This record gives sequence, C-alpha cells and structure tokens, in this order.
Amino acid sequence: MVFNTTYFYAFERFDTPYRFVWKHQVAVVLGSVGLLIAAVAPSTVYRRLTYPILLLALCSLLIVFLPGVAHGKVHRWITFGPVNFQPSELAKGAVALYLAHALAKKVERVTDFVYGLVPPLLVVGLVVALIALEPDLGGAVLICLLLLAMFFVVGARVRHLTLLAVSGLVLLTCAVFAADYRLDRLSSFLDPVAHRQGTGYQLNQSLLAFGAGGIRGVGLGESRQKLFYLPEAHTDFIFAVVGEETGLWGTGIILSLFTLLGIRGLRVAVHHPHLFGRLLPTKGLPLPFVSYGGSSLVTAMTEAGMLVSLSRESRRENRAYA
Repeated sequence: MVFNTTYFYAFERFDTPYRFVWKHQVAVVLGSVGLLIAAVAPSTVYRRLTYPILLLALCSLLIVFLPGVAHGKVHRWITFGPVNFQPSELAKGAVALYLAHALAKKVERVTDFVYGLVPPLLVVGLVVALIALEPDLGGAVLICLLLLAMFFVVGARVRHLTLLAVSGLVLLTCAVFAADYRLDRLSSFLDPVAHRQGTGYQLNQSLLAFGAGGIRGVGLGESRQKLFYLPEAHTDFIFAVVGEETGLWGTGIILSLFTLLGIRGLRVAVHHPHLFGRLLPTKGLPLPFVSYGGSSLVTAMTEAGMLVSLSRESRRENRAYA
C-alpha cells in the first residue's frame, strides 16, 4: 500500500516512482532487526535501558529546536542525509517504558499524590511540553492519555485522576484556541461538508474514498483519490485508500488484525508475573505497520518484539505455576 500510494507522487516530485518505497523497505529491515532483538531480550533488559532511552528521547526532542534543524516552522524531524528521524516516536515508547518502570517501583505510594504521582508527572510533562512545542498536539495528547491510563491501572485515586483529566482538558482547550489552524481543523471535523473546499478538504476526500470503495472496493491499484486528490495519502490517510481499493472487506481484515493484537496485549497485561510487564504494552499515533514513516514503523516493530518477549515470559510463568 505504501508503494501504491506513493508511486505517482514520488514520480511527480522526484522523477522516480520508487523513492518512498525504497526508504520504507530500509525501515522494514531496521524494524525487523529491532523486533528480533526485543523479542529475545528479557524484560529485565528493558528496565535497565529505561533511563538511557528516556535521556536519548529528551536529547533528540531538544535537538530539533537547534538552528538549522527545523523544517520551516515545524520542529519534528532530525535529518541524517536521506533519512529523517522523528524524535516524538521514540519519546512515546520511552515514556511508556519509564512509566512502567517508575510506577512498578513505587506502586505502594501511588495513592500519595505528592510522592507517588508528581515525580512521573514532572518527567512526562517535560516530554509533553517539548512535543507540543514542535508543534505536535496530537502526539502530546496521546502521551497524556497514556499517563492517565497507567495511573488508573496501577491504582491511583479517582479524585487525583479526575483532577489531572480536568487540568488536561483545560490545557488542551487553551492550546486549540491559541492557534487559528487548530480551530479551523476542529470546525472542519464538526462540519466537514461546510468546509469541503477549505480546511475540511482532506477529510471530505477521505470520506469520498471510503464511499467509492463500498463493500468490495474498486480494485488494487485503482484508487482515484490517491491521484493528487487526497493529500498525505501515504501517511495520515493511507487507510482511506485501503478502503477505496479493498472496500469493507479489506478494512475489516486490518481492523480485525489490530483487534487481535490488542487482545494479545491485554492477555500479557493480565497474566505477566511482574507489574512492569503488565504496564508496558503501548502503540503509536500513526496507523502502525501500515502508514509510511520510518520512525513510526521501526518503533512499532520494536515494541511488537517487546510484546512477544513479555508474552513468552507470561507463558513460562504460567507453565511453572501449573
């Protein structure tokens, strides 16, 4: 699907239809290596690497703000020759790793707001602030939701969670109203038809793609929306092209696979012998394993390998108990 959605776009911009798909294949190889290494490493290795990975994530989030690194007014990528690295993808996994480690160590103090919740709040708050300044409000919100979910699972008080949720909603509202383009996106989301030739153009084109696909789809490679009608067809809106070409059957299969992955993750969360392992499973914001984007793909595949390792430890513990 990455090749399918980038063929004409790459040819029009770079005179070669294979530019994006070759870069994506490099990410597949790197992600496979990360998956295999993470799958054979025990969870004790993850715990030892928690702070080095968190420090690396923070440093990379700071590097994007150095002069000459930014892409216009956006501070999201670090460029190494032909390779672009997105630090926020590393930061999402690093935060999940840090929270699992920190909360597992102080689980008995998690009901104490000052000593149990404030320290991880400060660390994660720094990461969220840097990502929001890129600006990447969606990534920042995702990490905040991850924080609340982990606090809930580990047993934080309901009133503390309510206070954090309300505070987060206030900050989110302020962030939305502070930028006109965010308000425009919200308006187009609430009423896409009214903004179909403006800020709601991309959303409307994606809806047209799904509508054209129907039950059976128009056929592989036959999408019309990918022919410069649907912006970002290979990244944020690749699922719309899947829906257009493969219809309800194709999208249903992908959603079923994600459901299966979620069920397996929940089983690990329930049966792993250690709290650290039960708190760890996570995922990123782009459509994992499907969207174009090397940083997202490598991170998602490495995290999948960690899930495999945790699942193996769960089975081993259950057999020993039996």
